Amino acid sequence: MSAVATLPRRLFASSRPVSWVNTAYPFAAAYVLTAGRIDVTAVVGTLFFLIPYNLAMYGINDVFDYESDLRNPRKGGVEGAVLDPSVHRATLWAAVLLCLPFVIYLYAVCGPVAALVLTVSLFAVVAYSAPGLRFKERAFVDSLTSSTHFVSPAVFGLTVAHATWTPALVALVAAFFCWGVASQAFGAVQDIGPDREAGLGSVATVIGARPTVWFAAAVYALAGVLLLFTAPPGPLAALLAVPYIANVLRFRSVTDTTAERTNAGWHTFLWLNYVTGFLVTMLLIWWAMTR
Repeated sequence: MSAVATLPRRLFASSRPVSWVNTAYPFAAAYVLTAGRIDVTAVVGTLFFLIPYNLAMYGINDVFDYESDLRNPRKGGVEGAVLDPSVHRATLWAAVLLCLPFVIYLYAVCGPVAALVLTVSLFAVVAYSAPGLRFKERAFVDSLTSSTHFVSPAVFGLTVAHATWTPALVALVAAFFCWGVASQAFGAVQDIGPDREAGLGSVATVIGARPTVWFAAAVYALAGVLLLFTAPPGPLAALLAVPYIANVLRFRSVTDTTAERTNAGWHTFLWLNYVTGFLVTMLLIWWAMTR
């Protein structure tokens, strides 16, 4: 089968369908709960952060991480595609062209603050993997940038819907950002081996496997503490940090040579996100019904 014939399948795999909800849901929930309606902007924004955004984020990563992905045994399935060089250029063009109409519309309907948030979001998508920037190779900057990938859709949804930034809302967004930082850091531990072979830097390759696991646990705990300062029933969500902390601390004694064992924790993290998402949805429905 030719590369052209299989391109749609490869693009689909590269966009990480299992993770689509992680960016679309934050935008949709933030926008709809703030605006109190489902309109064209809600639909366009949700669709953008569902597929085009993920194709751009992960497609760019797969193109420029090709050499390290070849060395990584967990790549080639649900955790990431290994894109043949013959489709690298097509992947980059597909990411740009698929995003373009959505981005044009979103810039057209948003104010200056929301436009700034969207610009930061798009920049983070490119900067994480693209040559010359490669934020993913700068310890701690990698975790901050990755968290921006998932938090910025929510912040964009809030700003484009003209949310009032109360201390409780700031605490909520900060908690979400901490969750993203911790998640990226923990995910980097499993790739210490192939990343070092490919000469790639990350928070995990710089400070080591065990310190990174403890760092992730501490930042998850900080996320839980921040949720205590949100509006009811938000403080109940602080309990949702506990499973994440328990999951990473299973590997508190991991070393750089045994770092790949944390892949089991990463699989737990993936399904844990769906359980947490369901429970967060229940809390949001409760909040919407009582306000």
